[in-house]
Amino acid sequence: MSFVKDKNSDNYMTNKIEWERIKEFIPKNKKIWSPFYGDGKQKEYFKEMGLDIIHEDEDFFENNKGEIIIDNPPFSKKKEILSRLKEIDKPFILICPSMMLSYKYFHELYKDQIQILVPYKRINFRHIDSEKKNYSPPFASFYFCYKLNLKKDLIFI
Repeated sequence: MSFVKDKNSDNYMTNKIEWERIKEFIPKNKKIWSPFYGDGKQKEYFKEMGLDIIHEDEDFFENNKGEIIIDNPPFSKKKEILSRLKEIDKPFILICPSMMLSYKYFHELYKDQIQILVPYKRINFRHIDSEKKNYSPPFASFYFCYKLNLKKDLIFI
């Protein structure tokens, strides 16, 4: 399920350029599952980048697809989503606010297991109900990576 009716502040979609920034870190030989549907454009973006993706409007908590999860989850549901991800123990790349690094639940779930891609400028989003494509929130967001075996734990891109 896309969560678009749950909380309007969760309805910020990731622009294609933000996914292209990390293309070199996305495994090319893995089936990607992007479970947070939003407006559905992510499927189009990933296919244009030559990636194999499952991106359907269905309930994330009831499914477990693909070999790696790559998405921008609804920020208001981070705790529940990260707990579920730990349970299914699948590699992922998630766009999340940088402040998540200071959350107790995050430490308890992922201490010493997360690698982070830090963009040189803030990630821009667009709201599902707006044509405005370059909203920059008042906080930084990073690409949080789990089980990707990157060369370093902190990579500035």
